Amino acid sequence: MRVLAVVPARGGSAGVPLKNLAPVGGIPLVARAVRACLRAELIDRVVVSTDHAGIAEVAREAGAEVVERPAELSGATASSESAVLHALDAMDEEPEVVLLVQCTSAFINPADLSAAVRTVLDGEADSVVSGLPTHEFLWTAAGAGINHDPAFRPRRQDREAQFRENGAFYVMRTAGLRESGHRFFGKVAVQPVPAQHAIEVDDPEDLELVRALAPFIDEPEPIDVDAVITDFDGVHTDDRAYVDSDGREMVLVSRSDGMGIALLRRSGVKLLVMSTEHNPVVAARARKLGVPVLQGLAEKRTVLRDWLTIEGLDPARVAYVGNDVNDLGPMAEVGWPIAVPDAHPRVRAAARVVLSKPGGAGAVRELCDRVIAARPEPPVAEVKTRPRLGPVEIGDVRVGDGEPVYMIGEIGINHNGDLDIARRLIDVAADAGCQAVKFQKRTPEICVPLEQRDQIRQTPWGEMTYLEYKKRTEFGRDEYRQIAKYADERGLHWFASPWDVPSVEFLEEMDVLVHKVASASVADHELLRALAATGKPIILSTGMSTLSEIDAAVEILGTDKLIMMHSTSTYPLPPEEANLRTITTLKERYGVPVGYSGHERGLQISLAAVTLGAVCVERHITLDRTMWGSDHAASLEPAGLEHLVRDVRIIEQALGDGVKRVFPGEEAPKARLRRVTV
Repeated sequence: MRVLAVVPARGGSAGVPLKNLAPVGGIPLVARAVRACLRAELIDRVVVSTDHAGIAEVAREAGAEVVERPAELSGATASSESAVLHALDAMDEEPEVVLLVQCTSAFINPADLSAAVRTVLDGEADSVVSGLPTHEFLWTAAGAGINHDPAFRPRRQDREAQFRENGAFYVMRTAGLRESGHRFFGKVAVQPVPAQHAIEVDDPEDLELVRALAPFIDEPEPIDVDAVITDFDGVHTDDRAYVDSDGREMVLVSRSDGMGIALLRRSGVKLLVMSTEHNPVVAARARKLGVPVLQGLAEKRTVLRDWLTIEGLDPARVAYVGNDVNDLGPMAEVGWPIAVPDAHPRVRAAARVVLSKPGGAGAVRELCDRVIAARPEPPVAEVKTRPRLGPVEIGDVRVGDGEPVYMIGEIGINHNGDLDIARRLIDVAADAGCQAVKFQKRTPEICVPLEQRDQIRQTPWGEMTYLEYKKRTEFGRDEYRQIAKYADERGLHWFASPWDVPSVEFLEEMDVLVHKVASASVADHELLRALAATGKPIILSTGMSTLSEIDAAVEILGTDKLIMMHSTSTYPLPPEEANLRTITTLKERYGVPVGYSGHERGLQISLAAVTLGAVCVERHITLDRTMWGSDHAASLEPAGLEHLVRDVRIIEQALGDGVKRVFPGEEAPKARLRRVTV
């Protein structure tokens, strides 16, 4: 870590209560500061220092680490420097450069942050402050000029700009901050920021100002959601109604909205129209669009909550579009509150996005286009054709098309740190007819995130921190030597999924026959390079991975000794997420043997995978699904594993070789029943 950004965000605020959680453009101020830091290419880590649980939660969701600030550093008189120094002391390594980034600045340009950091890294300054260029004349209350002679007023173009410190960010060489205890030391430079980025939120009026400016300053972004809910009047219409002499009501809508809705439905986004009125016009338009509608709603917010629950939607990935104050409730429930430009001021202030086109004049079409922009069609790219590779040899076993299915009992962490349980699970795998057992190997100090290390867990061995628990259940050299010996006695291969580079080195010392890449490690290129360097066969699980991520992994691992496993990392796996036809997709794309790693309850999906060509099957195993631990519930008990292996062998026989022939058992029925005519 070379550059650390610290965002002080205490819960107390004199001017605006809980100011750091106040939304601007639909995003809390603390999250806006975190996002700006994460987008700055020269910042390595982002930490929020806070004494407030709600701020900590929002900061983590935005992607920051959190340092809990003690009470003595959280009062109104505590300096920002004290928060930065406390955060530095909490880090596992000392950065060369540290930033102090203020939540009170709603509009921070990541490029400005990187430019200021570069100034310090290049040795041009020891401390950099953000400032607004100004040519203003300053006066004292007594009428005396401060930065000018009232008798001589040069033109603006003849005067050098001065800079007004705006408090958005400060960049400091860490050693200098520690030595001076203050943010200004050594050679100080100014990073210019534009006027629209220099507004600080100190009181309610400032907050209203930045909320009004957000739609114009924030860069438009694709709206990445799984569902879109809209009000009707003022969103699909211009909020006016036309009434004929018979009292029949008509409204004005935009034809372009219909095409937008059709494209959105085709992309798989769920849609809903909500209206407080019960109006046949609303029902007719919804039917025309093919969108469900809920009308006559006294309380939209409650109905929306129920609908999201029924549809199984994450509120953070839902958009609600409104225009009036009765839309404020449902807007507060979703991650993407959206307003039309002529909406009520309170609605615009609460919106994360303000559309540019009014209701009835293309607002819905604009919304649909931005949602679709976040869901691009998979590029029609030329797929690299790879030659079909033969079976991969793991010890004395060949794994590939036409070979017996390689059955792996995944013990993982189901041994709960007990060597006797591990031996009993090896027995279960051997007795069922498996060829291998697999474990997981971690270095807890590397794999356990900092923010989780001290979390307290209730375990069968008593209350302990999460880091202590992970160490308690991790086997070392002595245990794995005994595991290797016992697996060999039972005629099984054994190997493990290493989660970090030291674990690869550990397993190499154990002389395993093959290495397994867990789905969680597909994008860990450092780990993949270490595994590729062993020259051993690699089994690559592909759960929670895109094809581009798998492409990158295969580029590192190569295909000569690669076996790929189709997997979906849902525990337990519902049938609708199994997507077994991906087995064929992976075979055709990469030209390597493909197996299946399952986390479902029952046997049907694993057996179906074999019929689709899976060359190996891996299933978690346990002595009892009710045992303590995270993976037991989605594991097979001894009888289940025995039945799985038995049925896989039956399916192997039943699949045959694909050559159409008359089998011996058909000869007698053929002689008796076949009628031949000319």
